[in-house]
Amino acid sequence: MERYHQGSLAVQERVGVRELADHVGRSIGTGIKDVAAAFLALQPHLVVGAADGAGALWASLLTGTPGFVRATGPHRMAVRGGLPAGDPLDGALATPGTRVGTLSLDPRTRRRMRLNGTLEVTAGGFAVEAAQVFANCPKYLQKRQPLELVAEGPGVVRRGGALTPDQERAVRAADTFFIATTAGDRADASHRGGMPGFVEVLSPVELSWPDYPGNAMFLTLGNLATDPRAGLLFPDWESGAVLQLSGSARTEYGPDGSRSIRFRVESVVEGLHPGRLRWSAPEYSPANPALPPHRGSTTR
Repeated sequence: MERYHQGSLAVQERVGVRELADHVGRSIGTGIKDVAAAFLALQPHLVVGAADGAGALWASLLTGTPGFVRATGPHRMAVRGGLPAGDPLDGALATPGTRVGTLSLDPRTRRRMRLNGTLEVTAGGFAVEAAQVFANCPKYLQKRQPLELVAEGPGVVRRGGALTPDQERAVRAADTFFIATTAGDRADASHRGGMPGFVEVLSPVELSWPDYPGNAMFLTLGNLATDPRAGLLFPDWESGAVLQLSGSARTEYGPDGSRSIRFRVESVVEGLHPGRLRWSAPEYSPANPALPPHRGSTTR
C-alpha cells in the first residue's frame, strides 16, 4: 500500500521528517481492527469530507445514537442515516464511488481515528470501503462531555460567500475545527485544535491558523500542496450549531521553521439542525500552545 503521495513526501522532505514519517506511516493500514471497530460503535459523531457535485470541498458532521457507525467487515464501515437537510454534501453521500475521508473523534477520551475510502450507497445510509485506516494522538484535543440531544432546530439558517460579523466571532472563539482536503483519488478529514483565538480572521473571506507540530505525516499539507481545495467545519459544541466553509488553502513557511495556513472563503453554510448534540464546556488540551500576546479568546 502506498501510504504517502508526492505532495506529502515533498512536505516531509522540506520539513526534514522523512525518516520519522516512514516510521509513523507504518500505522496506516487498510483493515479495521477489533479495537477500532469497538471505538466506532461508541461514537455519536462522524465527520465526513468530500467534494460536492460542483467540485467544491466540504466537511460535514453526522450525528446519531452510538452504533449508527459500525464496522461491518474487516475493510468496511457502515453508517446508518444521513446528513441534515440542506447539507452541502447531501448529494455526494448519495453518489456511489464518491471519495470520502472520515474522522471519528471522542471528546470524552481524546481519542480519534481516520478512515478514508470509497462510498457505497446502502438502503439505510452509506458504507465506506476502507483504503486508509489509522489512529491519531490526543494532541490538541479538548475534553468534553455530552449533555443532551436537541430534537428541534430550524436547519440551515444562512448561506453566503463571506463571513458575517457573528460568524467571524464564532471562528475567533473556536478551539476546534475540522478540515477536508483531497489529492488524486484520496479524500481526507482531519482535526485542528488550540486555544480560542488560534484561528485568525484576516477579513470576511480570509482566515489563517498556525500548523502545530503533529504526527509528521503531513497528509493535510501534502494534499494542499497538490490540490488547494479545502472545506472547514467549525462546531459550536455548546449549542450544537455548525459553520461550514468551502474554499482554497495554501501553506506559508516562515524563515524560523514555522508554518501557517491561509484559507480563502468561497462559500459559507451555517446550520442549527434538529438532532444535534450539545456538549459541556471544554477542558483544554495541555498540548495547546499559548497564543501570541496580540491574540486571545473572543466570546460568541
